[in-house]
Amino acid sequence: MTGRPAARFPLLRLALHRRRRMIAALTAGMVVFEALIVVITTTVPPEQIFGAGGRNPPGAFKAFSGSNGAVSIASYPGLLGAGLTHPFWIALQLTAIGSLAAAAVAADVEAGTVELLMVRPVSRARLLAERTGALVLVSLLLNAAATLAVAVGVALSPDLHDAVPLRGVFAAGLLGFGFALCLTGPALAVSAAGRSRAHVVGAVIAFGAVGFAVNFVALAWSKAAPLRFASPFHYYTPADALAHGAVPWGQFAVLVGTSAVGTALAFSLLARRDLAP
Repeated sequence: MTGRPAARFPLLRLALHRRRRMIAALTAGMVVFEALIVVITTTVPPEQIFGAGGRNPPGAFKAFSGSNGAVSIASYPGLLGAGLTHPFWIALQLTAIGSLAAAAVAADVEAGTVELLMVRPVSRARLLAERTGALVLVSLLLNAAATLAVAVGVALSPDLHDAVPLRGVFAAGLLGFGFALCLTGPALAVSAAGRSRAHVVGAVIAFGAVGFAVNFVALAWSKAAPLRFASPFHYYTPADALAHGAVPWGQFAVLVGTSAVGTALAFSLLARRDLAP
């Protein structure tokens, strides 16, 4: 007899079930926040945000709109892009990644329960694969929620619809999912090698905060411009996707490729490490 569908992927389902309230809260927060960004964008004309006279915002503000220079934050794509690179958006993403990545391996090592899991017929690769799947699904859910909230706002506002094509909204959403995956790979590698959830959460926060800071400095200071290639925010440019209505596939490939390398490293580290607490 084949196993019932409900019996498949038990570790994935358990990871989602244990954090169902957190996932629901993060999803609701994402929808409400992006809806608020849309309301603000449609209420205040972009050119008035930085004062009268059509003044251009400083170049460093490119980092806040999610653009490498082609789109000003004082525009509809720039303001919507700012909602997709806002610290609140980043915090929601990092909360999900940090929590689920820590639970992948490090939390069980810290609690001393990982050996109980290994007693059962569950391989290390399956343990990590199913918990990685849970993390990917949650990241997909959060970015889908943000994308749909923005898409509804754009569809309902003639001014926004004229400036931002709907295909651009979905392109930005796909790029946001790529950004989440980019942080997921290294976070899983830290979890596979670490012995406490604090190490994983701290590493995820560092990846996000340092990455944003590096990109900001690179955009604000010409001498530091080469550093931008080391930041995931250089490749995550939602404002450009919103304005041009297309996915920058080269940048998306870098984000996903970073995730693949980090995830492969996580499987390699877990296969060789001592799981004793």
